[in-house]
Amino acid sequence: MKKLWILLVAIFVFSFSILGWIGTEIFRQAPPIPKTVRVADAQVLIAEEEIQNGQNVWQAMGGMQSGSIWGHGSYVAPDWTADYLHREALFILDEWATQEYGARYDGVPSEAQAVLRQRLQNTVRKNNYDPATGSLTIEAVRFRAFENNLKHYTDVFTNGNKDYAIQKGAQSDPLKLRQLTSFFFWTAWASTANRPDNTISYTSNFPSEPLVGNVPTSSAVIWTGVSVIMLIAGIGAMVWFYAGWHRETTTLDTPASDPLIGETVTPSQKATVKYFLVVSLLFLLQIVMGIITAHYGVEGGGFYGIPLADYLPYVVTRTWHTQLGIFWIATAWLAAGLFIAPYICGYEPKYQKLGVDVLFGALLIVVLGSMAGQWMSVMHMLNGDLWFWFGHQGYEYVDLGRIWQAALFVGLLLWLFLIARTAIPAIKKNDDAKSLVVLYLMTTAGIALFYSPGLFWGMRSHLTVVEYWRWWVVHLWVEGFFEVFATVVIAFLFAKLKVIRPDHAAYASLLAGAIYLSGGIIGTLHHLYFAGTPTVALAFGSVFSALEIVPLVFVGYEALENIRHSKARAWLDQYKWVVYFFVAVAFWNLVGAGIFGFMINPPIALYYMQGLNTTAVHAHGALYGVYGTLGLALLLFCLRAMKPEMKWNTKLLAFSFWTINIGLLMEIFFSLLPIGLLQTYQSVSVGYWSARSPEFMQTELMQFLRWMRLFGDTIFAVGAIAFVYFAIGIMRRERPFLKEKQPVIQTAEALE
Repeated sequence: MKKLWILLVAIFVFSFSILGWIGTEIFRQAPPIPKTVRVADAQVLIAEEEIQNGQNVWQAMGGMQSGSIWGHGSYVAPDWTADYLHREALFILDEWATQEYGARYDGVPSEAQAVLRQRLQNTVRKNNYDPATGSLTIEAVRFRAFENNLKHYTDVFTNGNKDYAIQKGAQSDPLKLRQLTSFFFWTAWASTANRPDNTISYTSNFPSEPLVGNVPTSSAVIWTGVSVIMLIAGIGAMVWFYAGWHRETTTLDTPASDPLIGETVTPSQKATVKYFLVVSLLFLLQIVMGIITAHYGVEGGGFYGIPLADYLPYVVTRTWHTQLGIFWIATAWLAAGLFIAPYICGYEPKYQKLGVDVLFGALLIVVLGSMAGQWMSVMHMLNGDLWFWFGHQGYEYVDLGRIWQAALFVGLLLWLFLIARTAIPAIKKNDDAKSLVVLYLMTTAGIALFYSPGLFWGMRSHLTVVEYWRWWVVHLWVEGFFEVFATVVIAFLFAKLKVIRPDHAAYASLLAGAIYLSGGIIGTLHHLYFAGTPTVALAFGSVFSALEIVPLVFVGYEALENIRHSKARAWLDQYKWVVYFFVAVAFWNLVGAGIFGFMINPPIALYYMQGLNTTAVHAHGALYGVYGTLGLALLLFCLRAMKPEMKWNTKLLAFSFWTINIGLLMEIFFSLLPIGLLQTYQSVSVGYWSARSPEFMQTELMQFLRWMRLFGDTIFAVGAIAFVYFAIGIMRRERPFLKEKQPVIQTAEALE
């Protein structure tokens, strides 16, 4: 055990040292934001701070929830970097071709086209930024291209565009539209202008655009090969380890009856029921928002003829869909931690219920307040800088305004306090469970404290800097510490049921934590290959993200172990479906996080796939498949433990389990995956802009595949409704969900 602790600490220190060092390089080498952009004759095209102002306009409108920048964001509207770049390139080529050959670019001979393309590449790849003055000088033809693009974006955001699911009046202020276009210009400039003393752009030539010479870099190809080699080597090492070091973890003295029967359910444990009720309702609301969001991809401005976008635009429904997923999953996990807390120390600390109630109120305020603020920001109801503080920050998964963000962080600190005051006394006992409790407390602290990087950027921070810290929250918070927290909680629950010994559970959890974090921390960088970061981020990110996949290859063993635990005694049959949800977590860890994650993680793959529906495949398979399923499993366990002597009628629960998982598989394989692969082919053969363009996405085949999602979504939704109906029925102790007749408890009493 001591060696494992040393290994875990060493991995932690080493990984964050590397991540921190690379972070300093990212900040130092981020694409410069010019103070002014001038035409060769000294005419000012973009004045000082106009680019940052444009970034703020984009954020307040919903930012990454309406299209994407550098591949990060939503999927229906274009990637604005690629769109601006392609439109600029065509405008310049057409103007030159007309002047020199009397015809548009596509109407001149191929030899002439080649000459024009080379001239264009020489123009846009030359870096005319002067660091001494902070000024960028561009050619007059690029000025005219800017004005032409400004007209296009003015039409798109003022009049709306159904192909992009952008509502009318998304932005109609001429000054803000010019600032917004200035921001798009800068992101496109950074994607083509070569870094000083280098032959690749600030974004490593992303997005793919053959017209301007944006093709994969040598580093992307080489480090892809290295990452595959590391994956194979890592799997080999894990096979060797499992063959030589795995030990039996079950005990021979599993009790003859459920050890939870007869235990007193404390007031704070009862108070967590309202958390699980809210989890259930938010789960359903997220599904409703997902259905509307997916339909906007087909109909654009409405919902089966209803002009819903006038009141609830796509950017709002997608914001709520992604944010609600984080909210209900996190709430389920927080509630499970609070429920387990008295088990850890063996008693109810003073005022623990009060803390649980206060935290619940705070979380409810954050959820409702942030959702209202985001709608108001998109609908232009927040004046001045209020959009940043109370509205929509514009960054995917951390969209909520800064006030709500800070309030959520305070709530997480309160949660940490409530857990710590039960864990510390248990640690002082110095028994067999000590290491497990210490690890549990550490992961709880990680979840609470590592949300703080979401507060490390400001309203006008550089986009590359924001992306660095944003992925600390999204990747480290969700895919790092929550991953280890999940492992510890599952081990603790089996130890509480006396199916495995606490010291064996601690050993297994420490080992799993070390393996997960060995790749997971530095693997954060695989999100930052093309976000204005230097090549060093690509190198480390590709190698360590491959190592993230290694432990997932063996989750089948974990699933079989869980099933075997559930059959140790007859009474464990009452936990059968809780265990099956744990098994589903293992399945989606392999498929959603492992297979679909590695499908897009290598640099050469992500170069063409980033921001396509292949990303959505990974997001749905990993975020709901792994973390959402575990949230439902924890909900079921806590409800089971509140009344362990009660026999459940699990027919409806079994139905919900299979329909949810089958529906998710159908959603992915019938719609998201084929759309993503077709987009990838288009991105490779034509260019990234084309894979996101309405000319491609609105074809009959793509529309058919979008409609095919309806089958999987419907089955998933039916399963979710069944699950929520069952869970609420158990909370109310209703007879249809019980095998034995029980006196009906009134709803108010049950919720207490």
